[in-house]
Amino acid sequence: MKINNNDNMLIYQSADGKIKIDVRFERETVWLSLDQMATLFGRDKSTISRHVKNVFEEGELPPVSTVANFATVQLEGNREVSRNIDYYNLDVIISVGYRVKSQQGTQFRIWATQRLRDYIIKGFTLNDERFKTGSSYNYFKELLDRIREIRLSEKVFYQQIKDIYATSIDYNPSAEMTLAFFKEVQNKLLWAVSGKTAAELMFYRANASLPMMGLTSTEKEEKVTKNDVLIGKNYLNEKEIGQLKLIVEQFLAYAEAQALAEKPMYMRDWVQKLRLVLTMNEKNILEHAGTISHKLAVAKATKEYVAYKEQQRQIEHFDSIRQLDQDLKRIAPRKSNKTKKDNGENNQ
Repeated sequence: MKINNNDNMLIYQSADGKIKIDVRFERETVWLSLDQMATLFGRDKSTISRHVKNVFEEGELPPVSTVANFATVQLEGNREVSRNIDYYNLDVIISVGYRVKSQQGTQFRIWATQRLRDYIIKGFTLNDERFKTGSSYNYFKELLDRIREIRLSEKVFYQQIKDIYATSIDYNPSAEMTLAFFKEVQNKLLWAVSGKTAAELMFYRANASLPMMGLTSTEKEEKVTKNDVLIGKNYLNEKEIGQLKLIVEQFLAYAEAQALAEKPMYMRDWVQKLRLVLTMNEKNILEHAGTISHKLAVAKATKEYVAYKEQQRQIEHFDSIRQLDQDLKRIAPRKSNKTKKDNGENNQ
């Protein structure tokens, strides 16, 4: 497969900063040469070449769809020369990573998967390195487009904030700060508008005797599923949802303003800004884990769901009996009239 040089390019850098590679994005995957894989995995080029050969010879992957030929400019002596070089896609990179048992390969896979998600869904991926080297116009234009797309999305409100967080210059999906932010953002927002964590909403508002089990939102209209009852946001009332929408809109508007001002945002900035928006709205900020554990909330909501489903089955059973009774009553007069008519004909 030969591919032109109009590719999306990103720079991958390892956590310790020792590895830096230009990565090609094309046809919904990423591509590295043998030299780049040798750099990534810290092995000799001959070792990588041998593993790639084994991947193909053992039938693990087909070379026809996993190898591409790129025209690549490289430095030879004192001059730049364009050469056609074979590149290998993410499937091959992952396979080689497993064979050389490289932790760096796992980190690269996580990085590439995250960037590919953006590239496939949105048609672009933010090049943080491009911003850092001074060419920031396209960076902020793409960032602004992404933020506006998030604002228009129909996602759950706190998911929108998580998406904004992912636009950070130094975003790392596996960083401790990221994991903590993702864990807290939902509860901080729910607490701000309802005074309850997600677990507390489930525990105190799941009620089999109420219409729709007390839920105000479900995935399918007028139908309650087990997944619905295990989502705290689904128990918010209309007023609480309205408040949540306003808070999130303020957060997203701030993000858009930052992009328009071409001000880069880091992960720590978004953590602070969420707190600032909540304070500005005079909302209480959750500073503890809540009084109900997730395990206890799930047990309570599940118990109510089982009771609710049993009630629904009984209602459906009674409805079917009532419908059958009505059908029988409609049929009976017709049978009676037919019998009278038949008897009249016999008497003649």
